[in-house]
Amino acid sequence: MASFVAVLLLSNIASSAKIIDWNTDIFGLRLAFDAGTLLFPLSYIFGDILTEVYGYARARKVIWTGFLWSAIMAGVFFVIQKMPGESEWLGYAGNEAYASILGGVSTGGIIVASLCAYFVGEFSNSYVLAKMKIASAGKKLWARTIGSTLIGQALDTTVFILIACALGVFPWAIAVSLIVANYIFKVGIEVILTPATYKVVGFLKKAESEDYYDKGTDFNPFYCK
Repeated sequence: MASFVAVLLLSNIASSAKIIDWNTDIFGLRLAFDAGTLLFPLSYIFGDILTEVYGYARARKVIWTGFLWSAIMAGVFFVIQKMPGESEWLGYAGNEAYASILGGVSTGGIIVASLCAYFVGEFSNSYVLAKMKIASAGKKLWARTIGSTLIGQALDTTVFILIACALGVFPWAIAVSLIVANYIFKVGIEVILTPATYKVVGFLKKAESEDYYDKGTDFNPFYCK
């Protein structure tokens, strides 16, 4: 859970700080993406592991913990932005530099987009994986992790970019490129790290003597029991 929350917070900050351009394209679409994409796919891998080993209900608690700390982070950055700056700092950095780098976090743009997208993407990812585990009787973990990611990341990426553009964090001119590049990169990371996911899942199932199947689980994201 600690790693999951850390990945979520760092991804939000990186997304606001920089857009990366690899100077290449796919079918005419430039492969440019927000820097948070470099780390954010790990949150889905954590979500897969949590759901596979401990079940949807426990994964749901971790997801909401990430939501809480994302909101707290946004509040902290907002308070910092409103506080007066020291004179020397204003000379070499200044409030405009702070706003341009962390403005998406401190003013809520990145946080709103991230939370909305994460709510849709992460819960759908966990739901699909849990249902596929029951349907496959626990076989073919690779199909569950990749299959759930294909759906979860499609929803997450589209919602995140559209809301971020609507709130002025990213320009609309690169919205489609960001969606395509983000999606390809995120799914690619999931596929590449599948062997590592297998090892972690196998280790935890053995160490914890746990291999949960979500039969009879209430999949309502707001269910607290």
